[in-house]
Amino acid sequence: MKSTETLVWIIYDVTIDKARGRIAKLCKEAGLYRVQKSVFLGTIERNRLDELTLQFEDLIDEQTDSVYVFPLCQADFKKVQTLGQAFDEKLVTDEVKALFL
Repeated sequence: MKSTETLVWIIYDVTIDKARGRIAKLCKEAGLYRVQKSVFLGTIERNRLDELTLQFEDLIDEQTDSVYVFPLCQADFKKVQTLGQAFDEKLVTDEVKALFL
């Protein structure tokens, strides 16, 4: 991972289908991996993460929707615990599984 990148979890609960779909598309375009239907994980340039956050703000209804952006350093990421069915097996790629090894 480059020094200008950060590892990030993005988790959202958005009520409008069009906005929810657009957020998923933006995450994919940013190179993040889908872990569950509304959960993305991956490394991203910090400036790109700032841009993405601004785009999310434009898409959501702040009265009803939620978007969580959790940047993590590698050391903290290694402390992540997954319990039960942590991933949607239909959505998770080998790249995501490799992050946890």
